[in-house]
Amino acid sequence: MQDGTGGNGRLVAVVVTHRRLAQLQVTLPALLAAPRAALAAVVVVDNASDDGTPDWLATQTDPRLHVLRLDRNTGGAGGFEAGMRHAMAHHGPDWLVVMDDDARPDPGALAAFQALDLDGWDGIAAAVRHPDGTLCEMNRPTLNPFWHKRILMRTVLGGGRGAFHLGEADFARAGLRAVDGASFVGFFLRASVIARRGYPDPALFLYGDDAIYTMGLTRAGHRLGFAPSVRFTHDSTTYSTADPRIRPLWKVYYYHRNLLILYRMATGVFFVPVLAYYVPRWLLRLKAHGGERGRFLRLFALALADGLRRRTGRPHAEVLARAEGRAPDP
Repeated sequence: MQDGTGGNGRLVAVVVTHRRLAQLQVTLPALLAAPRAALAAVVVVDNASDDGTPDWLATQTDPRLHVLRLDRNTGGAGGFEAGMRHAMAHHGPDWLVVMDDDARPDPGALAAFQALDLDGWDGIAAAVRHPDGTLCEMNRPTLNPFWHKRILMRTVLGGGRGAFHLGEADFARAGLRAVDGASFVGFFLRASVIARRGYPDPALFLYGDDAIYTMGLTRAGHRLGFAPSVRFTHDSTTYSTADPRIRPLWKVYYYHRNLLILYRMATGVFFVPVLAYYVPRWLLRLKAHGGERGRFLRLFALALADGLRRRTGRPHAEVLARAEGRAPDP
């Protein structure tokens, strides 16, 4: 059997990294531990890391590893777009699997994917947990309540995120089940779908790019599923209940702008009341940003203006400057 030509064909992994060498040093060996029949190649997208990542990658000798070094940090969205394009152009995949540098397949996960019967499925989301075994909140696959009346009713009646995100019962249930959206941690996608529908929008930079892309696929008629037998671990500390602030501050812009773009897609005719509900709640975060509330508000206002217009062309350098209280370069 040739490399990566398991039951579901030639699988290529795309990993995006930026200044997290210690995490990459765990993720890459976890991927390359998969048998060659399960994984044909790994494309590591180095988003202009300056922490020794390029030097360490240069010492790796597995022929399945391919490094794509970018000359600037393009964010998660830009990294995934570049990596997926590279994989499609150079490695002939039947399927891609994407992940951040702090996420990796559990032993046997890629073989479990190759064993699935995926006739009629276009994308598959893995079951993602933290290292302590708890569900990774940001990686729970979703059902859009605005596309499902019963789920919308459960959400309105107080079900919260649990009404439209898969939970422990779903993770314990055998077999595939349909979902509307998924994260880019352990997300498998048919190459033929990418060739037809294109790539994630690199201008989104980070936050919500995966939900926007995957829900766009569902809206276009593609069938996405959740596979509890394909297990990943995400060693993430992005969200901390101990610190309610958005850190670093420049992320205020991308977080709110991209959520507006996502919510417009997801809610349809309900967008205005959803907007009226969420904007005041988002502004409550000001309480946690003492000493930088003016900069928070300026970034938030930019996010509202650009998100409502679905405008994604603002340079990252300008966002950084505004977060630091500087005038953007002309």
